[in-house]
Amino acid sequence: MSPKSIRIAIAGAGNVGSFVAKDLRAKGHDVVVIEQNENLIQSLQNELDVSWVRGDACELHTLDAAVLTSCEVMVAATGDDEDNLVISLLAKQEFTVPRVIARVNHPDNEWLFTETWGVDVAVSTPHLLTSLVEEAVSVGDLVRLLHLEKGKVSLLEVTLAEGSPAEGKTVGDLTIPTDCTLVAVVRDRHVIAPTKETPLHPGDEVMALASPEAESDLKRALTGE
Repeated sequence: MSPKSIRIAIAGAGNVGSFVAKDLRAKGHDVVVIEQNENLIQSLQNELDVSWVRGDACELHTLDAAVLTSCEVMVAATGDDEDNLVISLLAKQEFTVPRVIARVNHPDNEWLFTETWGVDVAVSTPHLLTSLVEEAVSVGDLVRLLHLEKGKVSLLEVTLAEGSPAEGKTVGDLTIPTDCTLVAVVRDRHVIAPTKETPLHPGDEVMALASPEAESDLKRALTGE
């Protein structure tokens, strides 16, 4: 069964916006790109098979021209954090777009990208790169890879160290806090869907979804800290 095609608006046709637009079109989605630089639009029209709206995405009439009310997702992908916040707020409050994803250009501004500004998911490339580096080199530390559900849930990873309190136990033996679930165990480059009988060994990469309140108890169960 092919995935459902949805209508997606993208503000900003720079490197990030144009790549996302091309990728989503290749997956069969209906994409409209909002860009105020006419020269950029002209240079991309032949290679990007999307609908184009020329204008400032921070203006209501521009978003109206993009028929944002018909979009299920809004991606604020400009190179300006202030613009992305305004676009997100307008998309959510004025056009009730169900899911708003915003690009964070400067990591110091990430704290602003919350549901107060209409943002469902904030994507900060520097923070993501940091998390991926930590995930690659850290053993025995809980690493936060991704925020989900407006920050109410995080995807976490820990590589079990020698002497971990989880060593030699099964998943069912662990005292896992409420609002937390183990979603995968990666062992020798193979992904294991954990059950209560799944044993845990040093070197295992354990992936979990957890609320912020559950993180400290999860860390204690897996690392002893």
